[in-house]
Order: sequence, then structure tokens, then C-alpha cells
Amino acid sequence: MERFGFVGLPNAGKSSLFNALAGGGALAAPYAFATTDPNVGVVKVPDHRLDALAEMSASQKVVNSTTEFVDIGGLVEGASQGEGLGNKFLAGIREVDALVFVLRSFDDEDVPGPSDPLEHLRIVEIELTLADLESVESRIDRRRKALRTDPRDPDLVAEVDALEVALSLLSDGTPLFRSELSDGRRAALREHFLLTNKPVMAVLNIGEDQLEQASDLASQLGDELPGAEVLPLSVQLEAEAALLPSEERSEMLEGLGLGEGALPLFVRAAHGLLGLRTFLTTGDKESRAWTFKDGWKAPQCAGRIHTDFERGFIRAEIIEHDLLLELGSWSAARDVGRLRLEGKDYRMQDGDVVEFRFNV
Repeated sequence: MERFGFVGLPNAGKSSLFNALAGGGALAAPYAFATTDPNVGVVKVPDHRLDALAEMSASQKVVNSTTEFVDIGGLVEGASQGEGLGNKFLAGIREVDALVFVLRSFDDEDVPGPSDPLEHLRIVEIELTLADLESVESRIDRRRKALRTDPRDPDLVAEVDALEVALSLLSDGTPLFRSELSDGRRAALREHFLLTNKPVMAVLNIGEDQLEQASDLASQLGDELPGAEVLPLSVQLEAEAALLPSEERSEMLEGLGLGEGALPLFVRAAHGLLGLRTFLTTGDKESRAWTFKDGWKAPQCAGRIHTDFERGFIRAEIIEHDLLLELGSWSAARDVGRLRLEGKDYRMQDGDVVEFRFNV
């Protein structure tokens, strides 16, 4: 299960975003540090393909893939030197897979704090960079000493090299996600759980009066955060909609021109950030969605179901989800010869429906 950590200034809308995605549970208040302990939510990833397959197969059970969100307290300028409540919250997101910057763009005299998203971005980047610099400075001497003891250890050589490059970048005020750090060096730093070594995306929290400007506002922020997905959302409206029954929620979202709502939009952007794809399995007992990394081959995906499936992989029977739905059943697809037999070198595709054959 992939985990995403929300980072932003007080009153940027992190807790409201959490509520919009998870359907409530986080205190969202117009004052700083309403969140003092991390809020953690696990949500089902909506997937219309899975729903349609479950209906086709009359499945007794439907299992969506899941995503976890972690909402931490707000950062303030100088947090790394102890301002506000310091940066103790950052420990709560050290092990997430990606960071989500929540950047405020709306004006509200009842909600204190700046409304310039670029100012939010500047402060967040500085504090994350300083937190990482402190982490690297506290560890690099120990790793250098270990390398002197065992100078031929290739893993230690790579780790110390990566730490030294990271130290130079962070000392210059450059967060690692803005650097040209190689994939190998990023991998060597992984065990240190550096915050700026993670993929990042941004949620631009806009006001209801800014809905028509959403694309332009997101584009302006994207110019300052090159390579990162920027998702404009009216977080407060989305949080209110999330508390409504399904039919009323759809009516509210449609009436406001918000489309399908925050969760599907966010999940697509977040999965794209991590290079995640989905394959599906279906039958009368269960229909299920499984996430995998883009580029994975059939045996690796089989291992998502059970390690025995990967270890004893023989072949995979595969069909595109839309073709299977058109034909009406797995047996009908087999009867007309539309199931493909794929071997160990097959690269799984998003939306593949599969049955794995294995022997252990």
C-alpha cells in the first residue's frame, strides 16, 4: 500500500484535504497547530473497471486497492530552529512514498496566514531542506568512518558518495528533488529516509471564487515547481462534499463543476507520480485490483498475489478489461480464443485482467 504525506503551512488546508479524501476524521480549524499528532487514513481507490468486472462475474467480494494518507502538523518558517512547534512532525512522514505539498491560494480574513502559494512553497522547501541537512550532517561522519574500516565495500562506497553529494546540495539550499541527483545516488540514500529525496506533487488549495481560474493558477505554480504534478482543488468544498451521501455528493460536485471529486483526481495524479499501474482479477468469489510498478513483468505481478505465484510462475492468461466486458465472461473469451497466453517476459499493462498459472 502506497503512502502519501501532506506537508504545508498552518491553515493551508492539509486536514481539510485529508477529510476530503478520507471522508472526515481530522480536526480542521482556523488556527495554527490544530493538528498535533499525525492523522492517518486508508481509503479504497475507486475503479470503475473493477466495479464493472465484479458485476459481470457476480462476485461475492470486491477488493479495491488502497492508499494511505498521513496528515502532519503545519510547518512554520524557522521550524528547524524550533519556531512554532519545531519540525518534530516531520518524523511522521519520513517513511512515506511521496510528499504532497498543500499550498494555499485563497483569501479568507477569518483564516490567518499567507495566501500566496509561492510563499508557502518557499517556506516548506527551506524547512524540509534544513531538516535533511541536519540528518545528513549527523550521519555522514559515521558512514565515512565505516568506509575507512572497510574501503572495499561497494555499498558503503556508493552510500558515502551519495551522502557527500547530498550534503553539498543541501548546504547550498537545494532540495534533492530539484537536483540532478542520479538514480543510483537516490537509491543509495533511500535508507536514510530523506524528505527531499522523495517524489513530490502539489495540491493548490483554491477558493470557491477561484474555480474558473484553476488551470491558470495551477500552471503558474507549475512553472515554479517544474516536473511536479500540480492539482488545483477547492479543498473546503471537497471536504464538505465528502461528508454527504453518495447521491447528494455527486449532485453537489456536478452543480459546482467539480466533476468526479477529489479522491479519483488525487489518486490518478499520485499513482502517476509513483509510476503505478493496476491489473485486475475477477471471478464469482472475488474481483480485485492490484497495483504494480510500470515496467514490471508478469512474474513480478504474480508475486503481488502470493510469492508462490512468482516462484512457480508458468504463464499468464490475459485479456484487456474492456474486451472482457464486451464478451461478457472469462469462459466466453476463452471459447472465442481472445485470451492471450503470456510468458515470463511479458510487461504487464494497466487494465489487464489476468489469471496466473503456477506450479511449486
